[in-house]
Amino acid sequence: MELKFIDPRSLKDNPDKARRSKSSPQADALLLATIKAVGIVQPPVVAAEADGGNGFVIDEGHRRVKQAIAAGLEEIAVLVVPRAEDGGAMRSLVTTIAHEQLNPVDQWRAIERLVALGWTEEAIGVALAQSVRQIKKLRLLANVLPAMLDHMAKGDMPDERQLRTIAAASLEEQKEVWKKHRPSKADPQVSWWSVAQGLTKTRMYARDASFGDDLAQAYGIAWVEDLFAPADEDSRYTSDVEAFLGAQQEWMTNNLPKKGMLVEVNGWGQPELPKKAERVHGKPAKSDCTAMYLDRDGKVQSVQYRMPEAKKAKARDDGGPGAGGADDIDIVSTSRPDVTRKGIEIIGDLRTDALHEALARAPIEDDTLMALLVLAFAGQNVSVASGARDISYFGSASLGQHAARLFNPEGVFEFDMDTLRSAVRSVLIDVLSCRENRSNSGIVARVAGDAIGADNFLPNMGSEEFLSCLSRPALEGCCKDTPVLPRQKVKDTRAALVEHFREGRLIHPAALFAPDKAKLSSWLTSKAARGEDDPDDQVEDPQAAADAGDAEAEQAFREAAE
Repeated sequence: MELKFIDPRSLKDNPDKARRSKSSPQADALLLATIKAVGIVQPPVVAAEADGGNGFVIDEGHRRVKQAIAAGLEEIAVLVVPRAEDGGAMRSLVTTIAHEQLNPVDQWRAIERLVALGWTEEAIGVALAQSVRQIKKLRLLANVLPAMLDHMAKGDMPDERQLRTIAAASLEEQKEVWKKHRPSKADPQVSWWSVAQGLTKTRMYARDASFGDDLAQAYGIAWVEDLFAPADEDSRYTSDVEAFLGAQQEWMTNNLPKKGMLVEVNGWGQPELPKKAERVHGKPAKSDCTAMYLDRDGKVQSVQYRMPEAKKAKARDDGGPGAGGADDIDIVSTSRPDVTRKGIEIIGDLRTDALHEALARAPIEDDTLMALLVLAFAGQNVSVASGARDISYFGSASLGQHAARLFNPEGVFEFDMDTLRSAVRSVLIDVLSCRENRSNSGIVARVAGDAIGADNFLPNMGSEEFLSCLSRPALEGCCKDTPVLPRQKVKDTRAALVEHFREGRLIHPAALFAPDKAKLSSWLTSKAARGEDDPDDQVEDPQAAADAGDAEAEQAFREAAE
């Protein structure tokens, strides 16, 4: 290394310099004023001219030399260094970045030049203090059409997502789209959104695939890594949508459950279940069926549903007593309630599952069990066929299997307390229900759940499916006692709550079992007033009994909706 004083006008520019884009006039004016005031603080680095020349080529400091000439300096101090094996490419790049960050276009070109000179991606990453993934990303952007690169170098840059889409397309595709959207004198600004839109292809990601490598190979799927995605996730994708969906369909066919079926989705992305099927939001039973389908992202999804039991033939079909039912009831609401109809159904399913789990596992005293049994048979979903009066409305329940457990092999009614407790719990599980259908036991199921602490068995309700059923005030009420603040958009508030309760537990107040005291008092009063405990109180008119059942079902239905 040697320090020399040379006329700046005799120095030659390096044709392979790292910074090719023009600097701003403000930056040049500031550098010129500094040189006029204090001179050049850090001498430019030059190397002897190759190929027999006797001059010097600038390795670092092109702007300093240019502004020294503009300042009228007759000579400047320069550092003469021997030419490196790569022609000083890495030294020039590192020094240039240290003074002022290169724009992305110049970084792409500089890295490609280093690779051509024999530098590995790992070595470039170490020298520039960047990850190998970042170097690969910049190298990928070197595949952008040269005409686009030249325009980007002027300062008109797309955002990262648009740049990712452009770089992933072939040069032929980029050329065709650039012809339509390249800038003109009248409109020098490029609509990068339109350019990216013209090059956008649907991507199906490997992380959403249920099939394995065998099906991927059979369908000819070649995964491509998205270098712009976060490093901690599987970013492999394919643009062959038909092959991806075909492999997903074959996987679903091969892994269909015993009581499962493949279904299509409607215009809203929801599965088209069989007619009269009732979707199960809580814990599925063994008799429930499974529907598998592909959502809009190509992911395999499944839902559980149950089909209604076959109805018994009715004695009358002319609209007589019992012709109407709870399904014919219309709910008229002047304003959107805090919880929608679907939300109430979800609450009913979750309540029922929690109630059943509590009945099966929670400690219950014997006297409480007997009291719960009385409550269970008072439920509106229980039918009793009596020799004196017929008050059946929904059909009779078959509970004989539980009673049979209380007989010994010789047919003698004999049992121990453990068998009795197990049988009583099983009966209560069959009888008590909070579901929003004909099995709803009404307020007695709420009382039973509150008595045995079934609230403790309610699952986390902080899910997208349930929170989408809440109104804005109710949703913002869920933010209380949490670090989540209400957002301007309801969907943003909902997303923040889902993320917050991912590892926690949200129980909406509307799902708690404790019944409203006023409604409970009204129910007790109505039962006492009708004298249901009086065995001498006979129902003489079957039509009046059916009408009373209709009114009671309608009242319970409206109370649950509120």
